[in-house]
Amino acid sequence: MQNLTRITRNPEVMGGKPCIRGMRVTVGTIVGLMASGHTFNDILAAYPYLEQADIYEALAYAAWRAEEIEVPLLTAPDTCFMPGNPSTAVS
Repeated sequence: MQNLTRITRNPEVMGGKPCIRGMRVTVGTIVGLMASGHTFNDILAAYPYLEQADIYEALAYAAWRAEEIEVPLLTAPDTCFMPGNPSTAVS
């Protein structure tokens, strides 16, 4: 993993969550905004003290963390509930 210089963690800032340059903007906030369809320009307009490089590094950090942690996923049931079909009702 490249050296991430813009991501900081401090127990006194946002409960120790990874933040951008010690500010009260978390990596999770940036990732959530991107995931909900906001553009770089949208985010930079909403947080004018951020830089484009901050967003890139937040995404890189999130991708790195996602690769580091395996979370078991639930498997989907063999059948899906379909309204009006009693054979698919979940008991």
